[in-house]
Amino acid sequence: MSSLAAPAPAPALAPRRAGLADLPVLLVAVVWGGSYLAAKGITTAHTVVAVLVLRFALVLPVLALAGRRRLRALNAAQLRGAGLLGLVLGGIFLLETYGVVHTSATNAGLIISLTMIFTPLAESAVRRTAPSGAFLAAAAVSVTGVVLLTQGAGFTAPGAGDLLILGAALARTLHVLLMARIEAVRDADSLSLTTVQLGGAVLVFALLAALPGTGDSPWAVAADFGPAAWAGLAFLSLLCTLFAFFVQMWAVRRTSPSRVSLLLGTEPLWAAAAGIALGGEHLGAAGLTGAALVLAGTAWGRRAAA
Repeated sequence: MSSLAAPAPAPALAPRRAGLADLPVLLVAVVWGGSYLAAKGITTAHTVVAVLVLRFALVLPVLALAGRRRLRALNAAQLRGAGLLGLVLGGIFLLETYGVVHTSATNAGLIISLTMIFTPLAESAVRRTAPSGAFLAAAAVSVTGVVLLTQGAGFTAPGAGDLLILGAALARTLHVLLMARIEAVRDADSLSLTTVQLGGAVLVFALLAALPGTGDSPWAVAADFGPAAWAGLAFLSLLCTLFAFFVQMWAVRRTSPSRVSLLLGTEPLWAAAAGIALGGEHLGAAGLTGAALVLAGTAWGRRAAA
């Protein structure tokens, strides 16, 4: 589950040095792929908001402490822009987490990969330019794959969880477009920008947790967690959030954003692998065909949009 700020481009470096940066980035893709199964394992429909509060409250102080000097350098416009992005980020995580509760980890990881198709399409609409024929064909392949993926044993309407994950993919697209169009945040420090965004998202979760009817409180959920649940929460907080962000920051200074994006694009593959190997999920012939089409379509679309 990924939705963090993309760092600025870095100059090209020697292949060996770039290759050394590949392994940690690939590990980020692996843990992000496993995050859907981990979230599904510790979250129910009544604990989504509470788990999100706990997940990000654990890492936010670390980020704030690490970047306290640069945080103070943000001006009012940058804070407003990052705060708006934080509200969207909060929506993304709510849709993703509610979605994964009601669908399989495999479906969640593959459907969310449609962001790689939606973003160039939305960007073309904003700029009023037509996408290439190859890209449109890749998008059609991906959408066909999602249709097959979500059918299970027969051709029925996609479930509520699948639709929520689809909404999260659309929200991710909005987040990327806003980051590109809000001038105030373009030159902002990446660590400070991400800290403010996560702070805004945590504020959304905390306000929701205080409302009646939004599920169990974070304190009640924390008290009920056993060792396995705390291990799952630590995986989501420390590896999928804190570790992943710092690896991205480190990697783009030693390789290129395109190379990092290509490696992170393997996230759906690892999500499917975790769901099948560890979660006992079964796709069936139609589902396996759909998964292959989603992966092929998003890879083709990434190249066509380059």
